Amino acid sequence: MPRVGMNPGRGKKSEYKPARVTLAVLTYLPEQAGYFEHRLETTRLCIESLVANTPRPYDLMVFDNGSCKELIDLLCAMRDAGKIHYLFLSNRNIGKIGALQFIFNSAPGEIVAYTDDDVFFLPGWLDAHLKIIETYPSVGQVTGFYIRPHMSYGNTSALAFAEKPDVKVERGLIIPKEWEQHYIDNMGRTWEKYNEEIKGLEDVALTYKGVEALVSAGHHQFVVKRDIMLEALPKEWTGVLMGKMRDLDSEVDRMGYSRLTTRQPVTRLIGNIVSPEMAAEARSYGIDTSAKKQRETAGFMKRIYRLSVVQALARRVYNFMFRIINS
Repeated sequence: MPRVGMNPGRGKKSEYKPARVTLAVLTYLPEQAGYFEHRLETTRLCIESLVANTPRPYDLMVFDNGSCKELIDLLCAMRDAGKIHYLFLSNRNIGKIGALQFIFNSAPGEIVAYTDDDVFFLPGWLDAHLKIIETYPSVGQVTGFYIRPHMSYGNTSALAFAEKPDVKVERGLIIPKEWEQHYIDNMGRTWEKYNEEIKGLEDVALTYKGVEALVSAGHHQFVVKRDIMLEALPKEWTGVLMGKMRDLDSEVDRMGYSRLTTRQPVTRLIGNIVSPEMAAEARSYGIDTSAKKQRETAGFMKRIYRLSVVQALARRVYNFMFRIINS
């Protein structure tokens, strides 16, 4: 007899209903070495901050892009603990655009709050994003931390909206220096490189119906209506592992949607290492952190690494080892 008994789920209905908002995290940790040596801690802190500082209801989805066993074990443990609701494990890296195609076609919510796995979320972050989406007309992406280099592209629609008579506008170099320093420290920039990126750019702050926002948005973290992103994403498989994200941002802009950032930061950039300062801030919100004591040397070591002679020597060693590994 090919079947014994009857499936106990037959005739029953699930009480589950999708939340309006899907939180979506894209993770990637190929190995715990080099650039990725401390990425496991970064990823865990990102997800823990989402869980701790996002009011329910929400669905939390994680798409892993072909990571090592250590991260897979962590993600499975978080799923088993009920922190992650949907966990998708790819056995290969399908690229960021490919992962976004999967995420936005799979997300059950009307609104998707997307993030890379190196962003820390502060209390009230989601409400601040949704307030802009629900107040401003034709909003595409909304980001929680302003980065001036993002003013260099994809802002035609937002700047056109700024010309409306009922919109209050402030222009100039208006963001605090500490925001710029935070970006430089956590994105591996120098002030010299940063000044090249922002040459000729200015900040544009808007106030509409009492709600403030800054023009531009990022693709490292954003909240967007799911249908908008599905329309903006490529319909064909691109196959590219990295890149094309600015093209995606520009497509949202070309479609007539404003790309905006909350007027005050409601997220942090973690970088690829959990600094003592970031760990302390996380603990202040009741979030456990596994940042180790050796992080205290990070600032000193960063200065050593930036010396040109050290970088030149490191490149020679890296190239030598690369040839050996790939010979």
